[in-house]
Amino acid sequence: MTALVIDGHPDARSLTASLAQRYAAGHGDARVLALRDLDFDPNLRFGYRERMTLEPDLVEAKQALHDADTIVIATPVWWGAPPALLKGFFDRALLPQQEYRYSKLGLPEGLIPARRGRLLLLADTPWFFLPFTGLPAQTQIVRNTMKFCGISSVRTHRMLGVKDAKAATITRWLDRAEQLGTTDARRAGEPQAIAAEAASSSVVATS
Repeated sequence: MTALVIDGHPDARSLTASLAQRYAAGHGDARVLALRDLDFDPNLRFGYRERMTLEPDLVEAKQALHDADTIVIATPVWWGAPPALLKGFFDRALLPQQEYRYSKLGLPEGLIPARRGRLLLLADTPWFFLPFTGLPAQTQIVRNTMKFCGISSVRTHRMLGVKDAKAATITRWLDRAEQLGTTDARRAGEPQAIAAEAASSSVVATS
């Protein structure tokens, strides 16, 4: 496996789930980790004061995070944030001294080996509402989670206005996800591609 696709939607019938599957189909060497199929408590019951025992599914998921060259997260946006399922996975699976740590200067250091990632972000919000609403979920996932844990180059692909999207638009989004998987499979193992991604990681690709 060179790519790990994290499907953060609770419903297997969702467009999010379909996008994750199409990316994996295009990639050919990707694993889809559907969080809804994992058996774990998404509630970080003691904060960071006391460590909770990791369920077997979380142990396996954490290993997959460290084995992948590329990490893709597919998620909807609800109330300006990712679903509780995905947030709970972050809370439980991303732990100090395992996925991140702080230097002696207090600066975060990511410990996830993958340096390339993608965010497939779906929202009912139309594009013309963004100046008023923004997309805080994008900042939370890309900057405060993926990059924080060491994934230095992350490209965001936003599917906006999902609720009113026409069939042709949805088909185009699905085809685009498969194309991204194919592209990432071709780039796997090419160090120069990682540098190119890093140089353009501030560019937001819209579908």
